[in-house]
Amino acid sequence: MNYKKIKKAIFHRRLNRFVAEVYLDEQIEKVHVKNTGRLKELLLPNAEVLLEESDQPNRKTKFSLIAAKKGNLWVNIDSQAPNTVAYEAISGGEIAEIRNLRQLKKEVKYGDSRFDLYFETEQEKGFVEVKGVTLEKDGVAMFPDAPTARGTKHVWELAKAVSEGYKGIILFIIQLEGCRYFTPNSETDPSFTDALVQASRQGVRILAYETHVDEHQMSIGKQIPVIL
Repeated sequence: MNYKKIKKAIFHRRLNRFVAEVYLDEQIEKVHVKNTGRLKELLLPNAEVLLEESDQPNRKTKFSLIAAKKGNLWVNIDSQAPNTVAYEAISGGEIAEIRNLRQLKKEVKYGDSRFDLYFETEQEKGFVEVKGVTLEKDGVAMFPDAPTARGTKHVWELAKAVSEGYKGIILFIIQLEGCRYFTPNSETDPSFTDALVQASRQGVRILAYETHVDEHQMSIGKQIPVIL
């Protein structure tokens, strides 16, 4: 996926979940934060960040904060981007577990949940739940960065779908490059970790792919190992 009208800025502070202040052209500018997660290891004072200028003239904020620099790498923090990247990658045959695609739909209801993607191939039908990952520690990608009851519910619903004959995939999109492996963040959310382990035992596929992130785009990269 590509971004348009990108500007660099310096992070100042976060006012709430949705709004932050940055230094843009040496002036304080309020910007929309496209991620309600904590992001404490990324949104640090004086961190270099990327802003996307909105084409909606009536918006309260002119820019959205979409990425932050960590060391020498850009980390995408746009919570909508992983779904777009996953859709593009599956459509393009870049996810090895979904080949010979016949149909791909977004936001499909099943039971009490709405999964991100529904697919049909020549052999099977299934659901994909996409999770964006921005948390990295010592080369290890981790999810979640805050407790997620909603995410845990999705895992159990996907296990139920598998028991009823569907293929179920949880696809972790790592919003940066260079992680050695992915593992659930059991310290932050043990319930999510337990659900993920149990779902894996019940046939849900747990996949993780890193992404290439630069100042103008994020695209699918290589698959990395998952350690539960």
